[in-house]
Amino acid sequence: MLHSFGRLRLWSVIAAVVGSTFLTALDNTVVNVALPDMRTRLGLTETDVKWVATAYPLALAGCLLGAGQLTDSKGRRWALLTGVALFTTSSACCALSTTGMMLVCCRGLQGAGAAFVLPASLAVMTHDLPPGLRTVTCSAVTSALACALAFGPVISGVVTQHLGWEWLFLINTPLGVSTFVVVAAAVPGLSRRGNPSGPRMGAAIPNRQITWACVFLAAFVYCLIQGPADGFTEPPVVLCGGVAAMSATVLCRGKPCGHPVLGVLLRQRPYSGGLVTQLLWGLGVSGVYFYTCQFLQSGLRLSPAQAGLAFTPVFSALFLTAPFVTALARRWGEARVSAAGLLLVAVGLLLLALGSGRGGLAGLVPGLAAVGVGSALALPLTTRALASSPGRLAGFAAGLFSATREVSGVFGIVLVGAVVTFVQRLCLSWHLSPGAALLTGYQAGLCVAAALVAAGVPVAVWALRRHHEPVGEVACQVPDPSPDPKR
Repeated sequence: MLHSFGRLRLWSVIAAVVGSTFLTALDNTVVNVALPDMRTRLGLTETDVKWVATAYPLALAGCLLGAGQLTDSKGRRWALLTGVALFTTSSACCALSTTGMMLVCCRGLQGAGAAFVLPASLAVMTHDLPPGLRTVTCSAVTSALACALAFGPVISGVVTQHLGWEWLFLINTPLGVSTFVVVAAAVPGLSRRGNPSGPRMGAAIPNRQITWACVFLAAFVYCLIQGPADGFTEPPVVLCGGVAAMSATVLCRGKPCGHPVLGVLLRQRPYSGGLVTQLLWGLGVSGVYFYTCQFLQSGLRLSPAQAGLAFTPVFSALFLTAPFVTALARRWGEARVSAAGLLLVAVGLLLLALGSGRGGLAGLVPGLAAVGVGSALALPLTTRALASSPGRLAGFAAGLFSATREVSGVFGIVLVGAVVTFVQRLCLSWHLSPGAALLTGYQAGLCVAAALVAAGVPVAVWALRRHHEPVGEVACQVPDPSPDPKR
């Protein structure tokens, strides 16, 4: 009887970890396709739409390291319960939002909840499960993330078209409540033996520097989003620019990169190179993903369901290519395979720019498929970067990598959006039709994104050129809900 109860508790812990990470991943991938419907029904401006898309990853990136530190100090159970409760409550508030401001604020709270879920779920997987079940749990989490990544746009399109965008958030409520109950019943509290030895995830950077980094991100992103819309001379924009400059000065004076833990990580060439390529990737691909969803519905007049299905070539190509990456890396080397993958993604973005002018979905398929294949080939960059970190710093390294991914995604939407908006308005001033202006702006954004991703090719060669050992089994790291095919 006791043995059966113990097995039930362990499988309940696995269900809690898989369910919570699946929720955070699904909710990030479903929003982009629903944005045109949100814009129409809530009367959102172009700037409001950007805030809805960036509030979640911005809050997630800003809170991730701090949430990891609280996970260490308050306990895994407390952090996971807090994250699931905050995520579930804010999801319900998102569904009830009647204004753009309310929706943006609730999306930010969702990101904060996800920031607690990610390190807590990793800690629960590492410390509350026996070694034999950790591999099973890691595989289940990976499968859940893959399903959320692949089917998120499709689910979003179908639900938005037939039920309305509110239901994308309402479905989180019963799932979140169920997960909360399972976590409360199955996950043990903070052990009296204390935390494991070694540096904690949030202990590598002082709290003051984490706070100033969050202030810098929020103020800088506000300037980049509101500046083009309201004007860079408006008092709120000028004020936030001053705050961003001040916080950046404080961070530079604090020399966070000189901290011993960060120094250890950044001296690992695969890790530092992986961070740089991840930053370039997010700057390029995240903005393209966001604006492709808008172009499919506004430019090609596809329904939300059709727009969601349009991303099937990306994820199909990714999943079909991924099983062969290890063999290719052994044959040709990780550096060549990863560099070829980034180059193929850049070529795929250029093919999208060419195919978008044909006026149909068929012209986009080659570019989308190329992006998927290239994404799979670039996987050794991420796996080798995380594997190169010392074991005692694995949690912090994964958290920093995830935070970089989220931040780069935010800036990618803003940067590509600035290019799209500038070119679109320039074309309108030349008296081009709105449709032609939208197409030209979208193509310009794709070209800029392709250049950013291509800039990562020499970085990949530099980071992995002397690592000739075979690609080993990838350790399970912090799950990340961002819509990034590289993971």
